Formats: sequence, C-alpha cells, structure tokens
Amino acid sequence: MSGGLDSSAVAALLVEAGCEVMGLTLHLFQEGSRCCSLEDIERARRVCDHLGIPHHTFHAVDLFEEAIIRPFADAYAQGLTPSPCVLCNQHVKFGALVRRAAQLGCGQVATGHYVRTERRPDGWHLFRGHDAKKDQSYFLHRLSQDQLAAARFPLEGWTKDRVAAYAEERGLPVSRSAKAESQDLCFLDARGHGPMVERYHPELSRPGEIVDEAGTVVGRHAGFFRYTIGQRKGLGVAAPERLYVKATDPAANRVVLAPRAHLHRQTCQVEGIHWILPRFAENLDRVQVRIRYRSPAVWARVRAASPEGLHLAFEESQFAVTPGQAAVFYDGDEVLGGGWIAPFDTESDA
Repeated sequence: MSGGLDSSAVAALLVEAGCEVMGLTLHLFQEGSRCCSLEDIERARRVCDHLGIPHHTFHAVDLFEEAIIRPFADAYAQGLTPSPCVLCNQHVKFGALVRRAAQLGCGQVATGHYVRTERRPDGWHLFRGHDAKKDQSYFLHRLSQDQLAAARFPLEGWTKDRVAAYAEERGLPVSRSAKAESQDLCFLDARGHGPMVERYHPELSRPGEIVDEAGTVVGRHAGFFRYTIGQRKGLGVAAPERLYVKATDPAANRVVLAPRAHLHRQTCQVEGIHWILPRFAENLDRVQVRIRYRSPAVWARVRAASPEGLHLAFEESQFAVTPGQAAVFYDGDEVLGGGWIAPFDTESDA
C-alpha cells in the first residue's frame, strides 16, 4: 500500500470480498519522495486502521538505492535514458516485496496497478488495463511467471474516476489529491533527474559544448546528463529553426542538436529481451511495439540479432528513439515481453 488512492481502494475491495487482508508498505526513499516515504507509510496505516486490518512496513531503502537509484544515475552518466519503474516492479515490488509478504503468511500480493492477468493452460498472460490513460502494462513486461502467479490486480477493469468514487463511498481517509497524480519518477523532485545523477557522479557537473550536427558550437551546458533525446525546452540556444537534442556524447562532454526531422529513425536494436511466455519468441516477424510509456504502439518488423537481442524496422519512422528506454511488444492488448533500446550511431538511419 503506497498510501494513495488506488492501493487503498484495492485493500477495501479485498476486505469486502471476504479476503484475509493485511497492508504492506514499502519504505524506499528517505527524503523528498512522492512514493514509499515515511509520510506514505502513515497514510497507508490510517487506511488500514479504517478498514480494521493490520499494517506492516517493509524497509528497503538500501535495496532501492542499490537496485534502482544507483543504476539510474549510472545510466545517465553513460548517455542513456533509463526506465527505473520497470526495474522497480521486477526487483522490488514483485521481487523483494512478494518474498516479504510470503514470510508474513500471504499467498498473494494485490496492487493498484491498472493491468489484467489471465491464467491459461500454457501459463499466465498479461494484458493492458481497461483505463487506457492509467494502463501500466508497459512497466510490468519483465515479470516472470512466478511473479504473475503471486500477483492480483483488482483494478483491471476499473477507471480512475470509478476508483475515486468508490473510495469516497467507502469513506476511505485518502483523496485523489492526497498524493500527487504524477507520472514522473517518484524519487525525483521538481528539479528533475540532474541533481540525483550529480549526487553519484559529481565529476560530470562541468561545462561543455552544445553543437549542431556540423559540430558548430551553438551554446554551452552545465552537464550533458541533464539533457535527453527529443528535448526542445530549456536548451538556451537561439536558432532560426526549432532544434531538439539528438544525442548526448559523454566522452566529448557534448550535447548535439538537430531539427526535428533529423531525429526520426527507421530501425533500432533491442537487447536483454524478456518474454512473458517463451513461445512468444517463436515465429515472430511483425509486432506492435511501444518505445516509451506515453507513446502508442506502432508496427515493426523483427529479426533476431543475437540470442537475447532483436533488430526492429519500424513501418513508419519514429521520433526520438531513445537508448535505455524499454521497448515493449504487444499483440493487441496482450503484453508479449520487451527489452532495452540499445545505443546506436546517430549518423546512421536518421
């Protein structure tokens, strides 16, 4: 239980269904977090008291730093744009948390994720949630069969508005505005990712050049890691046409800008592939893929590039394909699996 609306409603639903329920809250971050902080623990405890169920706290600050925060900072230092929520779900929420719940005698862990699962003869299948605006299947694509078997998602067919109305009807001591309804990373504040990367890599906070594709210096930056591919705002550069971040170059300490049309790519490599079911990898040729959380699925042709890697050729070129982000494969509403977009030569296939 995060102390927010969704997980509070899930707890109430399970109590209504006659389940034996306990609330378990992760304490993941010491300061300034919008999720899994000490304030969230207290909010979750109040909901549990209201429902008459026990509440436990699982302190995992060190695990979160080692498995999520430090790799997040290291990825930016390498010129990547990481997707830490994918790893948090895989290793923390449905990894360490599920193991802790089992120690407390729980057979399953229910969460407020907006996704759907289904048990079939060949195993567990994962699907998008009913509420397209809240669907979180992208972030769960690396869950194993054992993790899916241990999980319950009571909000699979719900919308956010319906959840809010239900919480109000039940008189739960939490509101839609009690926690920020943000899709940004919970452990970052309004300053963004820069200060967090700087904490682990202070050596990178040095000025450098912002250049165009021809190598002409058009500005200065205070750390290449503060920029992401596709970024337009906050560049501090005057130019006759709109420019976007095309690449960051850690070795040269440079940021490269280009017109929007030059940020479209027809292909990319995807590494570290994980399939929800192994058979999904068989005879795969044409598939729908989401290359970032907020983007719709697009069609791509697929061919094997290595035992754990794929080469994608998009049927329509895509803007700001970003190394480090997850590429998640779908068959309609069903999640097949996914992997990580690999670094590429910005001069090729642009």
